[in-house]
Amino acid sequence: MDITENFLLGQLVEIMSRLRSPEGCPWDREQTFESLRSHIIEEAYELVEAITQQDKDEIREEAGDVLLQIVFVAQLAQEKGFFDIKDVISEICDKLIRRHPHVFGDVNVRGSADVLVNWEKIKVREKSTQKRDDTSILAGIPESLPPLLKAYRIQSKVSHVGFDWEKGDIAPLLGKVSEELREVEVATLREQQQEMEEEIGDLFFAVVNLSRHLGVNPDVALQRANRKFEYRFRQVEIMIHKEGKEWSDYGLQELEVLWDKAKNFTVSTKRPKKACDSSLQ
Repeated sequence: MDITENFLLGQLVEIMSRLRSPEGCPWDREQTFESLRSHIIEEAYELVEAITQQDKDEIREEAGDVLLQIVFVAQLAQEKGFFDIKDVISEICDKLIRRHPHVFGDVNVRGSADVLVNWEKIKVREKSTQKRDDTSILAGIPESLPPLLKAYRIQSKVSHVGFDWEKGDIAPLLGKVSEELREVEVATLREQQQEMEEEIGDLFFAVVNLSRHLGVNPDVALQRANRKFEYRFRQVEIMIHKEGKEWSDYGLQELEVLWDKAKNFTVSTKRPKKACDSSLQ
């Protein structure tokens, strides 16, 4: 990091400090750790959306908004005497060096799979030395993670210690998905809501496992499916509007014809620009 980068980071920290001062911004002064939670999540999702759209200008802007949230949290912590931005940076630097012994030490790895295995082993050692109550491999996975992403993280973590299906053979995984689907069918026949919910959850979990073994991120895959459906549905809406009709004027078979026509259109990965942004950031 050169002197310009150091200056810019320091400038951002100083701006946040001023915003929180008695002469600063009333809104910023009212914020707490708790109130920032939704903003942190929102800004992270907006960065993900910008990356999905492959919009370099949006990525730059949203990355700045995420960085602002980190500086904001550090400012609140400094005011309470917990830690400051230097402590945040120092800790992540130490962690990166500690967890990359193949770069900063003498450990040899054959690829990214070995890196992940070593990463989990190091984390377990860290937890044991820090005397944390929960030293499980699964410790540290946020409870608030979206369920699909959480299933993926759980499966990935346990795989690093060998608790996984055999790599290269997806037949058992396909069989597991089929088994869970049959159990959903049985649950629907019984018309037991709680049982159906449980079996649907097992089916999702099995599909996530299958996608992981296929090298497909299920969250990304589902986002793509959502975009594809949304785009095609909008095309159907356009066709209905052009014909000057209402949804109620169409039967299911007629709608299927329109849907087939919509499938011939190219799916757009771009979303329309937001008309406004209600947040202060």
